[in-house]
Amino acid sequence: MSAFYDALETRSPDEREAALLAALPTQIAHAQQRSGAFAEILKGVNPATITSRAALAQLPVTRKSELLERQGAQRPQQIFGGFNAIDLGHEMPRLFASPGPIYEPESRRPDYWRMARSMYAAGFRAGELVHNCFSYHFVPAGSMMETGAHALGCTVFAGGTGQTEQQVQAMVDLQPAAYVGTPSFLKIIVEKSQEMGVKLPSLTKAMVSGEAFPPSLCNWMREHGIDAYQGYGTADLGLIAYETSAREGLVLDEGVIVEIVRPGTGDPVAEGEVGELVITTLNPDYPLIRFGTGDLSAYLPGQCPTGRTNARIKGWMGRADQTTKVRGMFVHAKQVAEVVKRFPQIGKARLVVTGEMANDQMQLLVETTETAPGFALQVIEALRDVTKLRGDVQMVAPGSLPNDGKVVEDARSYQ
Repeated sequence: MSAFYDALETRSPDEREAALLAALPTQIAHAQQRSGAFAEILKGVNPATITSRAALAQLPVTRKSELLERQGAQRPQQIFGGFNAIDLGHEMPRLFASPGPIYEPESRRPDYWRMARSMYAAGFRAGELVHNCFSYHFVPAGSMMETGAHALGCTVFAGGTGQTEQQVQAMVDLQPAAYVGTPSFLKIIVEKSQEMGVKLPSLTKAMVSGEAFPPSLCNWMREHGIDAYQGYGTADLGLIAYETSAREGLVLDEGVIVEIVRPGTGDPVAEGEVGELVITTLNPDYPLIRFGTGDLSAYLPGQCPTGRTNARIKGWMGRADQTTKVRGMFVHAKQVAEVVKRFPQIGKARLVVTGEMANDQMQLLVETTETAPGFALQVIEALRDVTKLRGDVQMVAPGSLPNDGKVVEDARSYQ
């Protein structure tokens, strides 16, 4: 049996890049024609010219906040804010809600969220029973995993969330080979089985998602006979990346184009630098172009030791939406980016907010070699102009700021 889900996983990086970029103009044209939101967002864009990553990087980033605003403004006439390319009825058997609320469509396309690839990498195979402990209510998580398991030829037990004793009893009765759900709930189930004095010998594999999965918990699972792997995806985009047996980062899915940009901007960062994950999906039913996830990550060098040739990311490294309030006014990462763009002499910047409650102080740390008299004052004036707040500027050596994706750091004491 193949170690890979399909041949796409082992094609050459050049072949993959050529295929993704060849599909990009068609997807952009489709989004403009079938999605009212992208007809507006990408107005004036000639899809035929978007054939490179550099060209893609010139398009605007659409963030979840904008999706939420458009949906709220257009309901009930437009449930999805005009981002959908399919309509209610036969094309869309179900729709779901995520916190916000944000509503997401599900089409009839098999493995709509493309989760089968991550499950296969976690060892799931046809003919096995999968115990699904993601929610089937409101949110799409349960359906995301169920449709992926079905694409592999697995049978799914719809366990859902909660009712720990009943979950254990079902596992004793049905002897599932695999689990999908959050890692913390799997730990609770295993601990409950021990408390009940029963064993779960059939349960040897898991794909977990929805929360952090630290190495300590991964090792705990292994000590209890379960090999658990991470899958990273969202309700809007489906699968983005997945863990393999190498356990060296997450391999990107084959159905998305991934960029990592500086928070608050749409500008790609240097390779290895932490930034926000921005995804363009090739899903024709919900064609999101440059969709900002709000999650931070960074590329890993080299290829996966398993033989999969797609790029890898480090995994979830925090949130990119670093808004904070200073002296009663909100300060955003995009404002720091606006200041930086006014000065070609500046590389990276980091706004640090210190002090105690009601005594806020701002200092903008900028990486630069500029020594001209008055330069710092010019940056201070620009900071005040953009944020409407007073702050200091400290010039630091290029490469000295931490590579953690933070643009706004709230270092205040609230004690």
